[in-house]
Formats: sequence, structure tokens, C-alpha cells
Amino acid sequence: MNKKLMKRAMLVVGLACCGFATVALAASGAAAGSGAAAGAASGAGGGIGTVASTVTGNLANIARLITGGAYVIGMAFAVGAIVKFKAHKDNPQQVPIGTPIALLFVAAALIFLPSVFKTSGSTLFSGGGNVAGASGLASFGATKTGS
Repeated sequence: MNKKLMKRAMLVVGLACCGFATVALAASGAAAGSGAAAGAASGAGGGIGTVASTVTGNLANIARLITGGAYVIGMAFAVGAIVKFKAHKDNPQQVPIGTPIALLFVAAALIFLPSVFKTSGSTLFSGGGNVAGASGLASFGATKTGS
């Protein structure tokens, strides 16, 4: 009975994630289509700039989809870990303790994945970064000129 309930819960979570992905992709396609229609209506000819802006807009929507999906799937893994902890408490011989712990680590990784992407993206692709250290000091290899 418990396995059937777990299978049904996993099926519902999977269908919810697929539905979420479908809605997000449809929304990004509608946004890209409306932008292309607006460009055609204004008389602007297609070109590399139009294609680049459309691709950039779609990539931003895909990034939002991955972010939202990571949160949803991470929460699903967290709920699965809680269910497995309960199953381990009920029957420790059947469910090893490693299973819910692994599910919990996967849930934490998925929930913090968008934060890691944001931080690493700003670190790698930001142009305004400064090097840490003292300012106003001469470097070790500088020679004194004048006098």
C-alpha cells in the first residue's frame, strides 16, 4: 500500500513538472512570437540583430524555466526525503538510512542551484569587479623616478 502511494505521488510530481515546463515554454514562445509580430508590423526588416534579440530573449526564458524547475523539483525531493525518513522509522530493515539522506542532499543541491548560478554568473561575466587588496601602494617591482 505504501509503495503504491509513493508511486502515485512521484507520478503527480512528474506530471506537475511537465505541465510547468509546457506552460513556461508556451509562454516564452508566445512572447517571442509577439515580439516578431511587432517587428514585422512596424516595417522593420529581419536581420541578425532581430535574430540575436529573439535568441537572447528565449535564453532568458529558458534560464527562468531551469530556475523554477530546480526549486520545484528540489522541494519534491525534500518531500520524498521526509517520506523516506518516515519509512525508515517504521521499518529500518527495509529502508536504509542512506536513501533519505541522499534525497535530502539532492534536494538541497537543487534548491540552492539558482543561487549558485547567479553568483557564478556575476563572478565570471561581470565587468565591474575589483581586485581585493590595498590601494595606493606601489608594486614591488616599481622603480622610483625623479630626484
